[in-house]
Amino acid sequence: MPQRYDAIVIGGGHNGLISAAYLARAGLRTVVLEQRHVLGGAAVTEEIFPGYRFSVFSYVVSLLRPEIIRELDLPRHGLDILPLDGTFTPLHAGEGRPAPIGPDGRKIGTGDYLWRVNDHGRTVRELRRWSKLDAEAYEEYGQLMVDMARFIKPILSIVPPDPASNDPRPLLPLGGLLRSFQKLTERQQAVFVQLMTMSAFDFLSQWFETDPLKATMSASGIIGTYQGIKSPGTAYVLLHHYMGEIDGAFRAWGIPKGGTGGISEAIGRAAVANGAEIRMEAAVVNIRTRGGRATGVVLESGEELEADAVLSSLDVRRTFLDLLEPGTVEPSFEEEVRRFKFRGSSGKVNLALDALPTFTSLPEPGEHLRGAISISPSTADMERAYDDAKYGHWSRKPYVDVIIPTLVDPSMAPPGKHVMSCFVQYAPYHLAEGLGTWDDNREAFGDAVVNRIAEFAPDLPSKILHRNVQTPLDIERTTGLSEGNIFQGELSLEQLFFSRPVPGYARFRTPIRDLWLCGSATHPGGGIMGANGRIAAMELLASRRRGPGRPV
Repeated sequence: MPQRYDAIVIGGGHNGLISAAYLARAGLRTVVLEQRHVLGGAAVTEEIFPGYRFSVFSYVVSLLRPEIIRELDLPRHGLDILPLDGTFTPLHAGEGRPAPIGPDGRKIGTGDYLWRVNDHGRTVRELRRWSKLDAEAYEEYGQLMVDMARFIKPILSIVPPDPASNDPRPLLPLGGLLRSFQKLTERQQAVFVQLMTMSAFDFLSQWFETDPLKATMSASGIIGTYQGIKSPGTAYVLLHHYMGEIDGAFRAWGIPKGGTGGISEAIGRAAVANGAEIRMEAAVVNIRTRGGRATGVVLESGEELEADAVLSSLDVRRTFLDLLEPGTVEPSFEEEVRRFKFRGSSGKVNLALDALPTFTSLPEPGEHLRGAISISPSTADMERAYDDAKYGHWSRKPYVDVIIPTLVDPSMAPPGKHVMSCFVQYAPYHLAEGLGTWDDNREAFGDAVVNRIAEFAPDLPSKILHRNVQTPLDIERTTGLSEGNIFQGELSLEQLFFSRPVPGYARFRTPIRDLWLCGSATHPGGGIMGANGRIAAMELLASRRRGPGRPV
């Protein structure tokens, strides 16, 4: 007889683990089925080279919802987030301004730099070195973005309504949002509309004139999208990343101790402590259905498991096109799934270093290396990087977001050594005809990333001991994320809220009764957020309380 559970969760990424933790806490016999030998999906830590541990894919955290940390008591299960202090943007000499002069009257390095830190006063003083107008605008901009984040934050916890439904009850939470919108000032309302419609570049240009500042700040608007900083809609993605908070501080980012796998492991321990079972190397190859409802799964080993409910934390393509038998869902629904845009556009390069690199614009090792290092010297460079991707080529001079985790968490490498994490835009999943495959381009892409950073830190290549290049195809092969999209689908405006992932099915339910979605392909989107997994579990539990035949 097949083993039976109340709930089966497909995929041991952070959202799947969060769903399992809440379901198990409510008393449901729950099992998580993870295909790999390591827990976490894209939020994993692995020792790729002996002694060097990497956050191989996802690498920073900010969006993880505070209520999840509190309700699952994740610190008790080992969660420890170490704050990142600021963003350092190295520049070439002559980019914007000449090299800065130190207190002793000598030039500092051979280039300039922009450095924003968590200390607001220090950042304002740094911006004043570039532009008095920008220093003054930074105060207004920061406050408005915090206001927008506070306004939009409740959306992260609600279930999107179905606008075509005749049942008005799911629309009730929107009433509170409308009342909150009406309480905003006219200026705040206008800014919200702009965030929903404008490009990151145009939005930021309303406040700032310093080009490297606009380039660095607009980078948050393109993360995980196949769009450029001047593409309409990227201002919302900028806000999406601004909503992250650590200890109540919006726009705060950190590194989990032990890498992003530390988050997944803490959630996994919380799930097990609440009674969930986690099975590794248990790949699901089929979701069983009978009479229009999900009844269980079949594993790669041939083993069958039965359940009252199945939750998939995989993306919609994997769930509906790969795991269900053909013809299980209506052709119209399947066509909507096929239209859902993934368009993976990012890659990752992980480096093991013999020593810290030297950035010529600020050569002495210091606290500027303890935060993010943004290779985004100008808005023209950012847009040219996108130009390459538009025509199916990886960016020859890409935008790179660099983190050196060992400066915050030395346990990630042997004493005196370092690891460097390089998130890269753009790396289009679909390469232009004539370029060959990603297997053909992997090392050339890795070279382009290293060479780009070396423009600002020339000694970097000589300090590399090992290199691991992750193309979108590699990300797809390893994690199962279709086209390597880190958000399980683009965060474009037409794929948000009640249209995510499919219009009419944004309430975590699917056309198959008792088959639920709980991954980043659902509202409110991607990032190590966890809201998706939590809401899906809460909705499933609420439907059980209502009983069969009651509205959901």
